[in-house]
Amino acid sequence: MINRFCYYSAQLLLLLGIMACGNGNDIADAYGNFESEEIIVSSQSTGELINFYVEDGDEIAEGMFAGITDTVPVSLQLDQLCAQMKTLAAKKINIQAQEEVQREQLKNLERETRRIENLYKQQAATEQQYEDLLGKLNVTKAQLKSVETQYQAVNAENEVLVSQMRLLENQLQKCKIINPVKGRVLETYVNKGELVTAGKALYKIANLDEMELKVYVSGSQLAGIKIGDNVKVMIDKAKNEPGEYQGTVSWISSETEFTPKIIQTREERVNMVYGIRIKVKNDGSIKIGMPGEVVFSKPSAL
Repeated sequence: MINRFCYYSAQLLLLLGIMACGNGNDIADAYGNFESEEIIVSSQSTGELINFYVEDGDEIAEGMFAGITDTVPVSLQLDQLCAQMKTLAAKKINIQAQEEVQREQLKNLERETRRIENLYKQQAATEQQYEDLLGKLNVTKAQLKSVETQYQAVNAENEVLVSQMRLLENQLQKCKIINPVKGRVLETYVNKGELVTAGKALYKIANLDEMELKVYVSGSQLAGIKIGDNVKVMIDKAKNEPGEYQGTVSWISSETEFTPKIIQTREERVNMVYGIRIKVKNDGSIKIGMPGEVVFSKPSAL
């Protein structure tokens, strides 16, 4: 009986010793989880997804051509506009020809009117002849003005068609799916051949080269922290083998907030805390949602 008591006492002392060692090594100032800015890439047009080159887990570059939706409806509208613009161009040539004829007639009438006017002054022509020419001259001027008005109307119509063409060309460009940022595809929501609408989510991407660790600190801790500080960030790479990184404080909340749910002790739940974001270069070991620890005292050599 005594031996058994001694055995259990030894086991208890060993457990307490391990716990004490563990508490002594717990030097982190704050705890949190890693995050990354996730971007949802959506379709900008409506139509069948003709090609889609993105798969879950792909590492893709900024500006990469990720797919395309059906361009046939927009292309047909562009063809129709091109035909209308050709018709207008022909109409414009016809009006220009009429304008040239009217201007030539006007020049001839002005010359003839001046000649008759001189003859009339010398009483070699009648007043009736002079007035008839003046009437023809005024009619020709009115006809020329009418032709110029038609010319202006055609130009205005052509400008409308040009604007519509630019709009359709923009819609044609929106049929192309261009990846906006470098990163890894976290999830895809569509497949080639599906009908998509403008605004429909196609895939989610995040740049995992640089992660953010969001932690919460108390007001007393905040006094010694400022944006730009270098800090030590730790993760558990393997059992009893914490990975260490250098991080930089990139954001500090300007207002206090309630303690987040991840803090469970009664003492901490009643406190108000400040959120802090720390940027960390990722070597591939850090994943979204992974827990991390931070030491705000400046690290020596990592």
